[in-house]
Amino acid sequence: MAQAIGSQVPRSSNRPKPAASISRLDDALSIAEQQGLLSGARTLTVRGRMPSLLVEQAKKKSGIQSDSKLIEAALANIVVADEYADWLLAQRGTVSKDLDLEF
Repeated sequence: MAQAIGSQVPRSSNRPKPAASISRLDDALSIAEQQGLLSGARTLTVRGRMPSLLVEQAKKKSGIQSDSKLIEAALANIVVADEYADWLLAQRGTVSKDLDLEF
């Protein structure tokens, strides 16, 4: 089931999760939902062998306990990732050294 816009990623009751991590996943899921990426029937099965420690830590950090929801959140995070940092680094050296920046 898709996350409702503005809803929180489910959290474990054991201890509070880092707000930035939860917020980033929640934002990714909300954007993916707004783009229609989470609508429709769940017809595709995605599987893979993962290191158990990786999955355990991802579940702890995200608060997500379902393997399917964890994969969904990870895929949404990849699809809607902000690529500003990559773009900014790619701009290095594209401004002329002769440009007068007035300081």
